[in-house]
Amino acid sequence: MPFLIAILGLLGAAAIWWYRLKYMSDAAREVADVVGRVQGNIRRKKLRNQAALSPLTAIDDPVVAAATLITAIVSEHGPVLPQREAIIREVIARIADSPKKTDEAVVYAKWAATQVDDTTIVIDKLAPFLRERLDPHERDDLLTMLDRIAQGGERSLRIADQRMLRLRQKLGFEVN
Repeated sequence: MPFLIAILGLLGAAAIWWYRLKYMSDAAREVADVVGRVQGNIRRKKLRNQAALSPLTAIDDPVVAAATLITAIVSEHGPVLPQREAIIREVIARIADSPKKTDEAVVYAKWAATQVDDTTIVIDKLAPFLRERLDPHERDDLLTMLDRIAQGGERSLRIADQRMLRLRQKLGFEVN
């Protein structure tokens, strides 16, 4: 009889330890799953940010860069309606070599502006590119073009002071 009680005691202890180890392994597996999900979310966010920048990193022409920058800032107030698009085309046509280049720049600018959610990212990416390729007079012309487009169209747009300040800063102008 004592032998049977000892065996039952050992079996009971083994069952308790087996249950504890199983519970601990399930908990470790859940922790590993959560860590994996968090790492996956971080990787996906990084990829989303890179994908958001890809329309901007593909730009290698100052005309397309100017059109994209202007369109992104203007589209912050809503979709670019036909009348405002016509003004954008008119302004870009003055700096483009040909009507084909104007169409290409405006179409790409509209597409890129819809792909990037944050106008600040557009300014941060394209303004330094334009600063390198434009002289100070051309950079000032860019700001004049932006103002002309904001004033034209169905209704006048008020571009946020912080956007203009950031743009002026990134273009290399002194900002007070």
